[in-house]
Amino acid sequence: MIYVIIAVLVLPPLIFLYLVLPGHAKKEKKDLFYGKSIAHRGLYEADQSVPENSLSAFYLAVKNGYGIELDVQLTRDGRVVVFHDDTLKRACGVDKRVDELDYDELSKLTLFETNERIPLFYEVLRSIGDKTPLIVELKTCKRRKELCQKTYELLSAYNGTYCIESFDPFIVKWFRFHAPHILRGQLTQTPGDFAGSDTSKAVGFILGNVLFDFLARPHFIAHKTGAKTPAVRLAEAAGAMKVSWTVRDKKDEQNCDVIIFEHYRPETDFK
Repeated sequence: MIYVIIAVLVLPPLIFLYLVLPGHAKKEKKDLFYGKSIAHRGLYEADQSVPENSLSAFYLAVKNGYGIELDVQLTRDGRVVVFHDDTLKRACGVDKRVDELDYDELSKLTLFETNERIPLFYEVLRSIGDKTPLIVELKTCKRRKELCQKTYELLSAYNGTYCIESFDPFIVKWFRFHAPHILRGQLTQTPGDFAGSDTSKAVGFILGNVLFDFLARPHFIAHKTGAKTPAVRLAEAAGAMKVSWTVRDKKDEQNCDVIIFEHYRPETDFK
């Protein structure tokens, strides 16, 4: 009987710990990002006069000494483009999904009524060179394996400093097993913040509590500014780097290892 009682008391916390433990990354890899200010979708303007995820926004980030965070996804014909939303409505005024169009069709569209266009990922890498640290967010999609493979191929030919992240733990898992040398991160927010998206309550609970860490074993947790669940704090206490998005004020820089910021100008090395 005593063994049953011990098992009941001990096993649940151990199972919970197993689920949320982060992966281990060498200090020298973490140090490439530690204390850095990373420009969210490039150094874009709030009025989109310099649009997000544009070559101009990335140029300005490099010019001002900031790292860059950007988003990648696939076109219908399998090209890797830099674009955030699933649909083109907000940025381009076209009521279509990105993956419904070939790149030739996308290349004719402009971003937020400027002269900027949706760039290919390789164009961005070529323009950045090795000048600044890069955080690449892979957007969740039905063709996640293809996106992972093609993004990895492009990054493998790139000589700069980079890491990857995603809200999709299966994308982070892909990099764990196919490119374990790359620093990887799990994007998340509180379960309540997933409400209103296509994510169900159950999946939001799992993602908000990083309960898929046992699959991906991320090296960092990229969390929305504000409250965090005890599970996220446990993962951080166990060694996950603390990356915060989207920081818009100096007060939100506290207790972060890396900040992904927009619409203000932090120190390039804020720590």
